[in-house]
Amino acid sequence: MLDKAAMVLTALEQGPMTLAGLVAATGLARPTAHRLAVALEHHRLVGRDLQGRFVLGPRLAELAMSAGEDRLLAVAGPILNRLRDITGESAQLFRRQADARVCVASADRPTGLRDSIPVGSVLPMNAGSAAQALLAWEEPDKLHAGLLTSNFSAVALTQVRRRGWAQSVAEREQGVASVSAPVRSPGGKVIAAVSVSGPVERLTRQPGRLHAPAVMAAADRLSEVLRKNADED
Repeated sequence: MLDKAAMVLTALEQGPMTLAGLVAATGLARPTAHRLAVALEHHRLVGRDLQGRFVLGPRLAELAMSAGEDRLLAVAGPILNRLRDITGESAQLFRRQADARVCVASADRPTGLRDSIPVGSVLPMNAGSAAQALLAWEEPDKLHAGLLTSNFSAVALTQVRRRGWAQSVAEREQGVASVSAPVRSPGGKVIAAVSVSGPVERLTRQPGRLHAPAVMAAADRLSEVLRKNADED
């Protein structure tokens, strides 16, 4: 049974899947695939996206951090906490997973009106500043495919690449604004996005004017830590 559970998790590395997709990818009988997926979901090893499809769950990221295998998550906490304290807004770290993005770390504003995005939340790649930051530096074919269903334009992503940060106002959710910047691997690939988000009333309709410098500094700090760790290996 453990081998079959591993088959389900391996299949989900490809991205979100319906039950039918899991059956096709694993070769398991439909009742078996469903039973395993639900059991893994109970233990948070599997989750669901906004369309109800199965995705890898937040517990995997937590286990990787506990084992010291994920340096990004291991160092993200203090940097997000500082970003929250500097901006006064909730801060998050997102990673892309197929056609979705997953919140892998967060630091919420402690009081007052705030945009709270729990760790493990699966959000779409077609809206929001984090989605823009994760998509803007993709290969041309992937960038074009992402734009087909997005609420932002190719011109917007050109601006993101030029200035190094993205902003959105009521793009993903009414009344919410956000600013995001890319985190890069030692090789220069964009592997995550740092964000701050909150009500438009505080962030205004030009949130980048308020918070882009702090968000970019946090993203650069994460990228720098990853480079230093790589140099020490």
